[in-house]
Amino acid sequence: MFEIVIASRNKEKKKELKALLRGLKIKVLDLSNFSAAPKVEEKGKSFQANAKTKAVTIARFTRRLTLADDSGLEVKALGGKPGVRSARFAGKGTAYAANNRKLLKLLSGVPKSKRKAKFVCVIAIADKNGAVKTVRDECHGWISFFPKGRSGFGYDPVFVYPKYNKTFAELGPKIKNKVSHRARALKKAKAIIQKYLRRYL
Repeated sequence: MFEIVIASRNKEKKKELKALLRGLKIKVLDLSNFSAAPKVEEKGKSFQANAKTKAVTIARFTRRLTLADDSGLEVKALGGKPGVRSARFAGKGTAYAANNRKLLKLLSGVPKSKRKAKFVCVIAIADKNGAVKTVRDECHGWISFFPKGRSGFGYDPVFVYPKYNKTFAELGPKIKNKVSHRARALKKAKAIIQKYLRRYL
């Protein structure tokens, strides 16, 4: 069976990506299947740069088609922050809750009308020779005044999706995986994967 590798060690992200890849006739692996895989530092200044670096590095190491995602939150009132530093907004290795606390503190006193935000996701797909393609999508919403919901990860408890007026953490995976930035980007990425499937199968 055709194999694809998810270039991530993030447990929640891997679970979400695997769920979104269902329906394709492929075997989905991740970095837990390659204990010696290099750890890729996210030093790029854009989501695209980080995603491409991860995908190419892991594809060359595993000699398999590789999917890498780089995503984050951009808040208009904060000039686009936390952006590419979303995962380490409150410091390297900090918990999701710490990032959310910092975000809400910075937005203290900011009215709802000025709390607009968007989740951005760039997915890169690289083959064993280093050829890489990227897709990007976004999901727009606003930042709540306090965390709500128990599902999801990252900024899900504070990102409100307007259609339901609920945070991603309140919506749960079934709905989130239909409307999120990652779901939208992966829908585009599936078309690229299908081309590889037609070529190799």
